[in-house]
Amino acid sequence: MRYFLAIYVLVIVGAVSILGVRGSFSTKPPLEVFPDMDRQNKLRPQAANGFFASGRTSQPYVAGTIARGAPYQDLPVNTGRISGTTNFVSTIPVVINESLLERGRQRYDINCSPCHGANGDGKGITTKYGMVAVANFHDSRIVKMSAGEIFDTITNGKNLMGSYGANIDISDRWAIIAYLRALQRSRLAVADELPENERAALQ
Repeated sequence: MRYFLAIYVLVIVGAVSILGVRGSFSTKPPLEVFPDMDRQNKLRPQAANGFFASGRTSQPYVAGTIARGAPYQDLPVNTGRISGTTNFVSTIPVVINESLLERGRQRYDINCSPCHGANGDGKGITTKYGMVAVANFHDSRIVKMSAGEIFDTITNGKNLMGSYGANIDISDRWAIIAYLRALQRSRLAVADELPENERAALQ
C-alpha cells in the first residue's frame, strides 16, 4: 500500500509539473496530443488557390442556393407559416402524390407510430409502458388543425412531445402530414365524398 501511495503521489506531481495547474499562465506552447484537431488544412477566404479554375479560394454560390436567413425563414414550405405572417398555412405546400404518401408512411412508422400507433389512434407501444397522454389523430381537434400547425408541432414539439426538427427533414415532415391526412380520411371520410362509380359499388 505504501508503494502504491508513493507512486500515485509521484504521478500526480509529475502530471502537474508537466501540464501545469488550471488557471496558470505559461509562455511555453501547449501540448498538442492531437495536432490535427488544432491545425487543420483549410482554405482562407480571398486567398489565391490553384485548385480552382478561377485561381481564387472564394467561389460563387451553387445555383439555387438559399441562404439561411430572412428569405429561407419566410418560405411556407420551410416554416409552415404564411410568408410575412405568424399564421399557419392551411394546406400542405408540396405536391401530394403516391411516392410522397409512401415516404410519409415509412417516416410515420419510424418516428410517430411508437407513440401514436400505426392507425394514428394514440395507442402505440409506449402506452403499454405508462405513457397515457398521447394524441389521437382522429380527434376532431386535430382533424381541424391546419397543416402548418401540425408541421410546427413536429418541428418544435408541444406539451409532452419533444421536438423532431433535428430528426426529420423538412420534406419528410410534409410527407408525414400527407400520410396523416390519409389516415384521417380512411376513418372519417363519408360516402358523399366518393366518386359516383365508387359510391354505387359501396351501396
